[in-house]
Amino acid sequence: MTTGECPLSTLIGIRREDKNRWERRVPIVPEHVQLYKKNHDIHTVIQASSIRAYPDQDYKDAGAVVQEDLSECSAVFAVKEIPLDVFQAGATYVFFSHTVKGQRYNMPMLKKMMDLGCNLIDYEKIADERGRRLVFFGRFAGLAGMLDSLWSYGKRLQAQNIMTPLQDIKQTVNYTDLPQVKQHLKDLGERIKKDGLPSSIVPLVVGITGYGNVSKGAQEILDPLPIKEISPAELPTLKKSASSHHIYKVVFKENDMVAPVSPNHPFDLQEYYRYPERYQGRFEEHLPYLTILVNCIYWEPRYPRLVTKDYIKASYTPSMKLQVIGDISIDINGSIEFTEKATSPDSPSFVYNPCTDSIKDGVDGPGIVVMAVDNLPCEVPRESSEAFSKTLLDFVPAIAKADYSKPFTKCLLPPEIKKAVILYHGELTENYRYIDKYL
Repeated sequence: MTTGECPLSTLIGIRREDKNRWERRVPIVPEHVQLYKKNHDIHTVIQASSIRAYPDQDYKDAGAVVQEDLSECSAVFAVKEIPLDVFQAGATYVFFSHTVKGQRYNMPMLKKMMDLGCNLIDYEKIADERGRRLVFFGRFAGLAGMLDSLWSYGKRLQAQNIMTPLQDIKQTVNYTDLPQVKQHLKDLGERIKKDGLPSSIVPLVVGITGYGNVSKGAQEILDPLPIKEISPAELPTLKKSASSHHIYKVVFKENDMVAPVSPNHPFDLQEYYRYPERYQGRFEEHLPYLTILVNCIYWEPRYPRLVTKDYIKASYTPSMKLQVIGDISIDINGSIEFTEKATSPDSPSFVYNPCTDSIKDGVDGPGIVVMAVDNLPCEVPRESSEAFSKTLLDFVPAIAKADYSKPFTKCLLPPEIKKAVILYHGELTENYRYIDKYL
């Protein structure tokens, strides 16, 4: 069957993911392909894939056409970045472009889309009137990121001949599904409650920055373990009363991470977002008390860093309490300044040695372990795809049926989507003209 044989009023495309062999997610699951066809007369063409979490046959059974050519589609949906030679003139693409911070590695892709007069809608910027993201994989990044951080810590202890139940944790990709993950953690938690942890690592403190969807996912992974939550203010005195039968969790908000430059000036959240230059970092005062730091915040260069190279170089000793940083946010040389590179599920961690300012893959050796997988939700591909596809349900029909021949002001996209249009007819829209300086 070809698309020409279908009585189509509207046609959307789903591109295969080919960034790496781990990327098995889809933006739209078969169940919703069927729903769009039934309720909106929107038909789907999907490219074949041998690694996708949902096999081609599932899409055929849902009424999609499996073929290579997506040129007839009103919009093409993907998850990650698209190779330069794939773009077609004047076409509309919806994916995570990773361009809104002027990311250097994706500027050639953006320039190619501009040259071809493409429209670009970025999931990351689909938001409500209060700026809250509406389409996201964040919870699953938190889930996988926390689990891989615990795995990194367990393996690091094992390399130091410190045996704990945490060494039995597997990487996220090696579990069948989330229920299996949580059951395994519950079993390990029972061992910790019964036998305790070695005194040399007590108190075991997991710090989490932020309180959004990523943070909630990270905390969800901790829930099956014997967790006690404490406040940042309790950290300095925790050791006096700490139990070897518990793991301690502390969540940091903005006022725990930064303080006004002027000592008599009160902290104001909205002022911090608007005028971050009026604030300075204070997060490093918490670091001596943390065992694992899981970074879940959104960061831009105008904000203070969480952890600097200077701090680690000045304070590092072989007995330093901080052992692992799970940098879920993945800003290269960003909020965690020594996140030197992104990693992948087959080699998720590296060690940053502050004495030599160098990194080495793995979890062994002097320094701080950094877990920096840049597409964590792909480690739970079916569950994350299903949840993501649900967040898109209200938006796909509007994106598919918009008239892109009209000027941007008259194309009748809903306001949540208009906020996410980075390119229209190959030109940066008003909200994103600042990207031009990075091109």
